Amino acid sequence: MIEVEQLTRVYRTYKKQPGFWGGVKGLFKRDFVETRAADGVTFSIAEGELVGFLGPNGAGKTTTLKMLSGLIYPTSGRARVAGFDPSKRENAYRRLFALVLGQKNQLWWDLPALESFYLLRAIYGLDQTSYQQTLDELVDLLGVRAKLDVQVRELSLGERMKMELIAALLHRPRVLFLDEPTIGLDVVSQKAVRDFLREYNRRNKTTILLTSHYMADISQLCERVIVIDHGRKIYDGALDRIAGAGARQRIIKFTPRNGSFPAGWTPLHGTARFEPDGEILLHVPSEHVTEVCQQILTQGAVDDITIQDVPLEDIISEIFARGAVAGQA
Repeated sequence: MIEVEQLTRVYRTYKKQPGFWGGVKGLFKRDFVETRAADGVTFSIAEGELVGFLGPNGAGKTTTLKMLSGLIYPTSGRARVAGFDPSKRENAYRRLFALVLGQKNQLWWDLPALESFYLLRAIYGLDQTSYQQTLDELVDLLGVRAKLDVQVRELSLGERMKMELIAALLHRPRVLFLDEPTIGLDVVSQKAVRDFLREYNRRNKTTILLTSHYMADISQLCERVIVIDHGRKIYDGALDRIAGAGARQRIIKFTPRNGSFPAGWTPLHGTARFEPDGEILLHVPSEHVTEVCQQILTQGAVDDITIQDVPLEDIISEIFARGAVAGQA
């Protein structure tokens, strides 16, 4: 469904010299800096896949989605979505996909969402029967029927995002690009959006490319992830392989009672970090967890002790730090 080959986007920006004379010099001679927002990105996604697209801020995720949507042109490389070249911006292609940007609105702020839905129906040329059927399905899945006649400005952030999703899906696109759809939402709204996307993908086999900084979105929705950093792809494969890297370690947290542990105390295995509140945090190889716990309990009294998996966020951060994954696809 989506084929991307050596997709590159280079931004050329003017670098102004400081001060008044720097501005004057810029009138006659300008220095430019090139930034590769996407640098030779290559991947393919099959129809019906729900794939996570990960990377730190500025990695090139949104730039890639915009090139796939035809909003910006690539500097080099090629992309094909359902056989279409996005850069040609053909009307048939515009009817095939939808793009949802978590920090951008497509609904009229001062009108009820239903009025914007009527406008979208006219834009896409949807007949009344199919439009109403799709609208009813989406409204019921998201549970917002009572809010259809409320001005968009009066809706909560979570309700607005649900309306944005309905607006994007009214024409039943085959491909859905989602850029931070849960950003800023509370945990209840995040869960509602995740549940909806999971069910919608299951029912309609829509191909979804999802970017998010909330690892709960990725871990609960995606079996495959693509990771990019500084415009380059550094991993493409199963999420389990990334999460599995964390299975080799565990985190032990405990609070010594009355300062019973000396400041320089170290575990038999792993590393220790002393928190300002008195808590000690250990990163320990999984096979040595029992041994280290026994050492802790024999060293002195503790008020609390817990053993946790390494958070997926930390594993992804480690991938960014070293810029590659052993055996990446």
